[in-house]
Amino acid sequence: MRTLSLALTVSAAALWAPFSPQLAAQQRPLTFMDVQELKRAGSWTPSPDGALMLYTVTTPDWEKAESQTDIHIVSLSEGVASGRRLTYTDDHNETSPAWAPDGSFFVFSSNRDGDDSQLYMMRHDGGEARKITDAGEGVSGFDFSPDGRWLVYRSGEGGREQLYRLPVDGLVGAAAEVLTHGDAGVAQWDFTADGSRIYFTRPDSFDEDEKKRREEGFTVDVRNAVTPLSSLWSVEVATAEERRETDDPAYSINSFALSDDGRWIGITGGSPKRYERNITAQRLYADLYLMEVATGEIERLTDNYEVGEGGLSFSPDGRLIAFSAPDNMERYTMTDNRVYIREVGDRGGAFRKLGTDFDQSSSVGFWSDDSGTIYFNAGVTVTTQLHALDVETGAVRQLTEERAALSVSRDDDTGTILIGYSDPKTPPTVFTVAGVDDVPNRMAWTRLVDVNPHVRDIALGEEVEINWRSSDGKMVGGVLVYPVGYEAGTRYPLIVAIHGGPASADILRFNGGYSAQVYAGAGYAVLKPNYRGSRNYGNAHRTDIVGDYFTLGYEDIITGVDYLIDEGIVDGDRMGALGWSAGGHWSNWILTQTDRFKAISSGAGTMNWISMYAQSDVQRNRQFYVGDGFLYEDFDTYFDQSPLKYIKNAKTPTMIHVVEGDPRVPSPQSVELHMALKKLDVPTELFMYPGRSHGIPDPRNRLVKAVSEMAWMDYYVRGMGEKFEWRQVLETLEEGEGPAVVSEGGGESGR
Repeated sequence: MRTLSLALTVSAAALWAPFSPQLAAQQRPLTFMDVQELKRAGSWTPSPDGALMLYTVTTPDWEKAESQTDIHIVSLSEGVASGRRLTYTDDHNETSPAWAPDGSFFVFSSNRDGDDSQLYMMRHDGGEARKITDAGEGVSGFDFSPDGRWLVYRSGEGGREQLYRLPVDGLVGAAAEVLTHGDAGVAQWDFTADGSRIYFTRPDSFDEDEKKRREEGFTVDVRNAVTPLSSLWSVEVATAEERRETDDPAYSINSFALSDDGRWIGITGGSPKRYERNITAQRLYADLYLMEVATGEIERLTDNYEVGEGGLSFSPDGRLIAFSAPDNMERYTMTDNRVYIREVGDRGGAFRKLGTDFDQSSSVGFWSDDSGTIYFNAGVTVTTQLHALDVETGAVRQLTEERAALSVSRDDDTGTILIGYSDPKTPPTVFTVAGVDDVPNRMAWTRLVDVNPHVRDIALGEEVEINWRSSDGKMVGGVLVYPVGYEAGTRYPLIVAIHGGPASADILRFNGGYSAQVYAGAGYAVLKPNYRGSRNYGNAHRTDIVGDYFTLGYEDIITGVDYLIDEGIVDGDRMGALGWSAGGHWSNWILTQTDRFKAISSGAGTMNWISMYAQSDVQRNRQFYVGDGFLYEDFDTYFDQSPLKYIKNAKTPTMIHVVEGDPRVPSPQSVELHMALKKLDVPTELFMYPGRSHGIPDPRNRLVKAVSEMAWMDYYVRGMGEKFEWRQVLETLEEGEGPAVVSEGGGESGR
């Protein structure tokens, strides 16, 4: 017999905005336009004395189909009530605030005087902003030197950006001086702790012919083009004297990290082979190196291009170096990550693997001041929590128990602890505490921002964690969103919203996963299953699908649906399924394995693993999941797991969405599905969005996708409406409301 455990969400929002049936009756449901118009806060920048924090608020502008960003300030001790806006250019953006080292003013980037971004300075206690740069190609990054003497920024034409310096004393009107002079541009750059030197990466050459052919209109996209290696350089800020630090054709410098004591540089070195070097979609084909600054000697720390190491970090006392990598360092895997650690000066020494008893991924988030603890955030079923990793013993402790999405970080410069937070009733916000030991104590939290207070006037469906037993006896979990106004004993139509990844997870956060709360407001129950292949449930759960991609995940989804039917929550005759990326893969598999669903929406899903292998910008993980043999020697394994092989079984009306230039799950996969369904006389529509990204880049087209998808579900799952008509989107824009939603009784509302 299947079992279900319910963990009801008790959130901070319940304290801030008590929810009751009487209040719900006065509230309206969430709409897709509400989702699109949510403001976003970010760029958290505490002042040097830890008293204040600058941050940005980005507001969508639907009239112009773009967004606008301004800078705000808040007291870290007084919290959200003390917040105020500092910039007011409604038609331009103010971004990237940075405090001067003495805290007397701050600098930010803005396009208020033209198309290019320039730098401006401003006092936080009042006064007008003053322009301090007039760079011909604009400014693309800046920072103060830690000693407070210089402001350094990057500027120049694409591929040739150089570093420039300005004296902090007398910024306004000072003439910028160029620091670097290479043919190719500066990429990553960072100050040493004393501010005397900047380390940076730069390609070894600049291709003039490539630049000229594009200027002349020869815009052909040469795939896997020849690109130069990159090297590590440094420049003395006071004298502008450059020095090349690496010159090894065996690897290209991808990134680097400096130790606080200035003695060491950790380097990620990429493959010298052009195909491997140009792959940006996966953290592969690179190894870690350690450079001793005094001698210039470089030690290779790892030697396996197919293992994705990351998070290279030095302890505050400069004694230890750590990084995260898969539990199996011998070959490519998608297993949970571990933290590897070693004495920095133990040249050639072995790394210790920490957290081996922790059945989730661990990482290097931030260190304790005494270098004895590494803190990191990790998923726990449908939540994310703060954990502590003991450097000496390797033991992991979970520090928080929030029914929410939690992300704790520490500001590198001030030590300020920031808590990113969202739960089903609370849009993303941020809190602070006096120290990391206070994070588990909710009474010690101070809320700093509240950029979407109107959400408290919207009726939301209750979200709970659910667990059920799959067909093989394994317990599986996920999130259930009840319809707004849910009444026990009434069966509701169901949307199964399948997350991507597959190594991802749906968690208890605000409106997470395909705008589930909009469907809840329209009278649907929504199941968001964390099927086999998902993270947050242990390594076995994450890797059970290896070698047989779909079978167990499909069973997990279907048994979750069956349980909700058995519990009397869901009407098994009115169900739809949708997903994007891996969620699109499973949507396509569901289409070819069952006709229980009345409608499907497939977003960027695969049909044929054989053609997908070559079309996609990732290959190694496809090989890992589908079959670890070489594709071109084993076509049967790949085709046996392809939805296309079983397409004759398809009967469910299916809407298809994809970005035309999607590099990850290329659009020909969706075209293949659409053609097959047309030839099989299965109702189908294909919406192909402009762009070259894995997600839909244009917010208006994201609205089109959401509105048309719900119209498809309403028509086929509930027998309502007229599939999709453009007036549904146009009226949404004209009226500033979401699409029409229909109550369980059949009457229209929300127009």
